[in-house]
Amino acid sequence: MDSERDTERLADACATVGGLVGDRAESWDLAGLLPEQVLRQLAGRGLLCPQVSATDGGLGFDSLLTGEYTAHVGALCGSLRSVLTSQAMAAWTVQRFADARQRRTYLAQLTHGRLAALGFSETTAGSDLSAIGTRILRDGDTLVVTGEKVWMTAACYADLFLVLGRFEEGAAVVVVPVSAPGVQVERIANPLGCRAAGHANVRFDAVHLPSDNLLGGTAQSLSMLVTTALAAGRLSVAWGCVGILRACLAAATAHARTRRQFGKVLAEHQLIGSHLAELFAAEQVSTRTCEHASRCWDAHSADMVAAIVVAKYVSARNAVRGAARAVQVLASAGARDGHLVARAYRDAKLMEIIEGSNEICQLMLAEHALSVT
Repeated sequence: MDSERDTERLADACATVGGLVGDRAESWDLAGLLPEQVLRQLAGRGLLCPQVSATDGGLGFDSLLTGEYTAHVGALCGSLRSVLTSQAMAAWTVQRFADARQRRTYLAQLTHGRLAALGFSETTAGSDLSAIGTRILRDGDTLVVTGEKVWMTAACYADLFLVLGRFEEGAAVVVVPVSAPGVQVERIANPLGCRAAGHANVRFDAVHLPSDNLLGGTAQSLSMLVTTALAAGRLSVAWGCVGILRACLAAATAHARTRRQFGKVLAEHQLIGSHLAELFAAEQVSTRTCEHASRCWDAHSADMVAAIVVAKYVSARNAVRGAARAVQVLASAGARDGHLVARAYRDAKLMEIIEGSNEICQLMLAEHALSVT
């Protein structure tokens, strides 16, 4: 944030989403459902695609502003942050791979009320997306999409799916309307975390589409498609974990100031103090790694990919440990389904899995270390 104007714009965006969420995140988590009206309002104001330019209907935020905004949403509601990440990844994929006409068309839709979900992972292709089996075939002037995607975030709310599949000698992303014949959406019931994020498995049974729905119109490198989309997703998840830590720190310190045991408030007990100290340190470290990654993104630095992986790995690990500490501090007060720290405890664990598991991040970082030392 380099100017007073940026600070104001961020504050306005945070205030808007805060007003729409209010104190309803717990009930959304318990119901496993986000109100469509809230999602449509956010999408219609460009608040689910903050990095899209103002010309195309977004907020025109840089990565650092987007990160702070994402952390704010993550502190309010992990499920909503997941939908934000999905929409932002979809928009980024369009920005990078669509032609000029497609960019105008799809970005206008994504910033004016329509919702999108990405279909990358499959039953046999999670961290190893080179194993994808979904096929996109030409049939005259049309495309035929056949395959199945799993754990598609926001799929239950989406109007459009951006589906990664093998195409000709490479790969491509095709835009599939949810209403297209042959699309079947099966909601995932009772996920461990981000319960209201609309996760679903989606089958594409010989879905016929206009050839114009293929982003860029030609085959692309599979590794480039995956790396580009995942970079945006990893950074968004990392900032979302910062939000989890901030929410847990606020809840834990508030409880420790007021809850009395053995004649004094919890904050005066040294062992409780150690939990608060570790939570604070985890939030600070995660924030700094995310800020560095966002600055690398904005500067188009050669170190961007490694910085993003570090941010995702560090922030996800810290969120899991930090949420556990918050639950420990609140004890029975936080051990209630739907409570902020209980949600954080469940949501954080998924962050160690999605957009590249901890183990995948470790392998990537080890490879990077060997290449630069």
